[in-house]
Amino acid sequence: MQPFKPTITSKLPKVSTTIFTIMSQLAAEQNALNLSQGFPNFAPDPLLIKLATDAMQADYNQYAPMQGILPLREVIADKIESLHGAQYHPETEITVTAGATQAIYTAISAFIRPNDEVIVIKPAYDCYEPAIEVNGGVPVFVQLQGKDYKMDWSDFRKKINPKTKMVIINTPHNPTGKVFSREDMLTLQEILKNTAVILLSDEVYEHIIFDGERHHSASSFPDLASRSFVCASFGKTFHITGWKMGYCVAPKELMREFQKVHQFNIFCANHPLQQALTSYLKNPEHYLELNAFYQAKRDLFLSGLDGTKFTFTPAQGTYFQLLDYSQIIHEPDHDFAKRLAIDHKIASIPVSGFNLDQTDHHQLRFCFAKKDDTLQKAIDILMEI
Repeated sequence: MQPFKPTITSKLPKVSTTIFTIMSQLAAEQNALNLSQGFPNFAPDPLLIKLATDAMQADYNQYAPMQGILPLREVIADKIESLHGAQYHPETEITVTAGATQAIYTAISAFIRPNDEVIVIKPAYDCYEPAIEVNGGVPVFVQLQGKDYKMDWSDFRKKINPKTKMVIINTPHNPTGKVFSREDMLTLQEILKNTAVILLSDEVYEHIIFDGERHHSASSFPDLASRSFVCASFGKTFHITGWKMGYCVAPKELMREFQKVHQFNIFCANHPLQQALTSYLKNPEHYLELNAFYQAKRDLFLSGLDGTKFTFTPAQGTYFQLLDYSQIIHEPDHDFAKRLAIDHKIASIPVSGFNLDQTDHHQLRFCFAKKDDTLQKAIDILMEI
């Protein structure tokens, strides 16, 4: 009998190993400092670890409710109302998720059908396009302009048409570190007004904003809020990326459809961690202090690069910083990033792969969510280049 040989037609024929995996593997192979993938190399608050341990020992080890435990949804609702003045009903408009990526995938899966168009602003985090394509949707791209990545609202407006089902925004923005201004959000609201377009707002770095700037959530603009899924990440906020915990909020009509997919995707998120996060979130300082914490790391990293040939505009938010190396060498960013990892033992992420048509501005993305001594080692390496 001949063995069965399936005929496979991939739903994602263009998807290969991500640049994050490639660069992290290269960093491991070369014993290089890994400033590529976006995760901290320092421990979370011991109190949060204790709360999680206590919850496990208290036997919160079985399924949580599909939407998430009600006390956590209530504290999320209080947090959003306090910060953005928006009200979300804990019972019908909030879902706890297995990280923001799952929330994003679920929102797309719930609404995108074959040939629906979804506007994606480039450079874009790499989970958006595959989620659109696997559901038969068509990504439509708007490129942020120049090395400073300015939003071209005129181009954006032209891309809205009867096939447009959804728009995805990300602020604070990965990989550029840009933050949408209040004027940007008002312009977006004006463009989408009187349309049936759904907004998917990826706000996972909402608590990492610098230089006195403010995060302008889609939830704080009434017309945007009425059409938006807002996705957030406990992992990014509390240095626990491996926990894969996040949440999504939306008006109940949208959330009802979201939960139809969510319940057959993961059904529910980790129960003991939900218990821990409920207690931890009751102290707002646990997330409000992040701006100063990460700004100190950004400033340490950038101050150490004064006098080098790297140029930069300080990131407005996130824990990523772009460095421009065009005064050092005119080499494709993928090649330069690999050479830095192999020859100089420091790993970063080339930005061109996130741009429309892989436009190469000779920029690399470095993660500064690292211990201060790690950042100092990185500075010492980069000063020699």
